[in-house]
Amino acid sequence: MTDTVTPSERSKELERVPLTGRVVRTSWFSVRLDPRAVTVCVALAAVTVAVGLWSISVGDFPIPISDVVSTILGNPTEDSEFIVGTLRLPRVLVGAGVGAAFGMSGAIFQSLVRNPLGSPDIIGFTGGAALGAVVMIVYADATAFQVSAGAVLGGVLAAVVVYFLAWKRGVQAYRLVLVGIGAGFAITATIDYMITRAEINDVQRAAVWLTGSLNGRSWDEVRIVAVALAVLGPMAILMQRTLDRLDLGDDTAAGLGVNVGRAKLMLVLVGVGLAALGVAAAGPVAFVAFVSAPVARRLVNSPRACVVPAAFVGALVTVVADLAARRLLAPTELPVGIMTALIGAPYLLWLLTRQARAGAL
Repeated sequence: MTDTVTPSERSKELERVPLTGRVVRTSWFSVRLDPRAVTVCVALAAVTVAVGLWSISVGDFPIPISDVVSTILGNPTEDSEFIVGTLRLPRVLVGAGVGAAFGMSGAIFQSLVRNPLGSPDIIGFTGGAALGAVVMIVYADATAFQVSAGAVLGGVLAAVVVYFLAWKRGVQAYRLVLVGIGAGFAITATIDYMITRAEINDVQRAAVWLTGSLNGRSWDEVRIVAVALAVLGPMAILMQRTLDRLDLGDDTAAGLGVNVGRAKLMLVLVGVGLAALGVAAAGPVAFVAFVSAPVARRLVNSPRACVVPAAFVGALVTVVADLAARRLLAPTELPVGIMTALIGAPYLLWLLTRQARAGAL
């Protein structure tokens, strides 16, 4: 789905999708496994691993992929131990983890507002995380951990402000998008003002971080992403059913037993948490959250949120973009955010053009 739809149209669209797959039940939850979705996720994971191994093997000091695999499995050579274990493997893991976090966050918000423009990087949530990090860089001369903490706090505060500004007897999708876009512009202006008033060293540090970069990432950032996916990932997956019910419209969801206000707030907090921790680890990598969910839905051939496939798409997009950023202009390495912007910007223009023609804008 690429255009804004009404709840009734969305309900009809979901009704046309046949329910397939095997239902797995336990004492406290049940889930339907779609064979196509499982196949897509496995294929995406395999490609991501292959690209990741390729990315680790190339560079100023090339290492055979066989040595890369041996090092990862605990049998390093003298040359590969430092290059793989310290320099390149953490970078790839952070890239895959950040992409997965952004992909899940984008799937949540785009499905929640029933609009592809509802991505967290469009409606200001990742901007809030970036603002929190820049405040720590400019005013506190913060360490990497403190910058990450500031990013998480900034993202959560931005989400809370946008959520309550959009509240009017509930949160309507179009209000959340419009308020979020406006908040995003205000946040960008604030960041620009802070950078113009900062010391040159802080400006350079903030500028590199704001572009979105995996350069110099270590196991500390791997741990940040691991926490995000281990804690918030399962919550996002378990809330997929609630998200699908909200897709039918607030009244229908309430009739199915969903506490609409509480469910939306929980989904917003989980989505913001994933996006903020992704920003904390790698900066506001542009457009990954924006493109992951639509691509996942097309691959799975489903109008639903597709939270898990979107995570795999996000991981693959980020790892591929980072490899391209490293090698296209070698030995110069570009920030990964530049490459993801080159991927996402044409898609955004195409989407806006399509919605304008359809009368959705």
